[in-house]
Amino acid sequence: MQLLGGLSAEAFLRDYWQQRPLLVRQAIPGFASPLSPDELAGLSCEEGVSARIIREHGETGPWQVSYGPFAESVFATLPETHWTLLVSDVEKHVPELLNVIEPFRFLPDWRIDDLMISYAPEGGSVGPHIDDYDVFLLQAHGHRRWQVGGAPLHEERYLPDLELRILEHFDAAEDWVMAPGDMLYLPPRYAHHGVATDDCLTYSIGFRAPAQRELVTGFAEFLASRLPGRARYGDAGMAPVTRKGEIDTQALDRIGAMLAPVLQVDRNALIVWFGQYATELKNPELAALLYDDAPDDAATLRAQLAKGRPLERAAVSRTAFVPAAERIYFFWDGQCRILPDEARATVETLCEGYRYAGRVSQALAHDDALFALAHALFQSGCLGFEDDDGDAA
Repeated sequence: MQLLGGLSAEAFLRDYWQQRPLLVRQAIPGFASPLSPDELAGLSCEEGVSARIIREHGETGPWQVSYGPFAESVFATLPETHWTLLVSDVEKHVPELLNVIEPFRFLPDWRIDDLMISYAPEGGSVGPHIDDYDVFLLQAHGHRRWQVGGAPLHEERYLPDLELRILEHFDAAEDWVMAPGDMLYLPPRYAHHGVATDDCLTYSIGFRAPAQRELVTGFAEFLASRLPGRARYGDAGMAPVTRKGEIDTQALDRIGAMLAPVLQVDRNALIVWFGQYATELKNPELAALLYDDAPDDAATLRAQLAKGRPLERAAVSRTAFVPAAERIYFFWDGQCRILPDEARATVETLCEGYRYAGRVSQALAHDDALFALAHALFQSGCLGFEDDDGDAA
């Protein structure tokens, strides 16, 4: 793969992924940003868009952070150098940029988080720092100098009294200047420092890396929600207390017996919870980007699907599936539907891309289980019909 400097996906995953950095010159030859700096600035002024401006020499102190949406007038007040604009989830607001993420889908979809785009004039930076997740840094316009540490950091100290986590001490083992089309892969916790050498745009394809504590808490809450609400601790037949204040062995055994069914991980429960967790929208504001014009009734929807009208999935919508014995679990935006194994081909198609030909619409119309799924997808805003201009209607 040219994207990986001639490495196959298998070789990259074996030798680099989560192990060591990889610089690829001209990973995407001739790459030019589909979004201009002015368009990125305009996007940062819109409601529901996650954006930050970082000034290395701020009015209130070093590494000052401001949060969007911004008034257009803000950009006229910025200095000529040493500031950065960062906009997250850009591909969800500008669906054409899904094409930038597509080459990275040799990695699991559920791991891909978002496309963040940063603009910086000369000297612009967010300081030396580490990330807890993998990231591909694609230079889209101008040039940026990257310095990278020689090993992952497991104990780090940050500059005090700052909102940003800027490393107090940073030693660079590598030093590169990247031009448009160049790409740098960084595993988690590798210290890095990027500084614009001229006006530049950098695309960051970031990956989800859930913390163990977050997973344990989320799964425990899911299991607790499935327990019968009436179940209470009981100790019928216990012996009289002999030592006041003691929690005796029998009480602990009873508590353990209540917890045991929950602490034994049920595979089906794990599938349902994690599929919902992995596809839920990370910010409630993103729900505004789902479609909101589903047909009024199921019969109308089925008739339009039967005609073979092409479909489109909302760019913000996340889907996944887990195949199992004689059934398939399908997930979208934190929801789950269990379908017969015969639905597998259609489910895989729904997860493969964002636009679907008429044959997919007809498959959804002609099978009752698939139509029930389609109705739910339309009602939740995941799916919509394309209009004549190729946009969802």
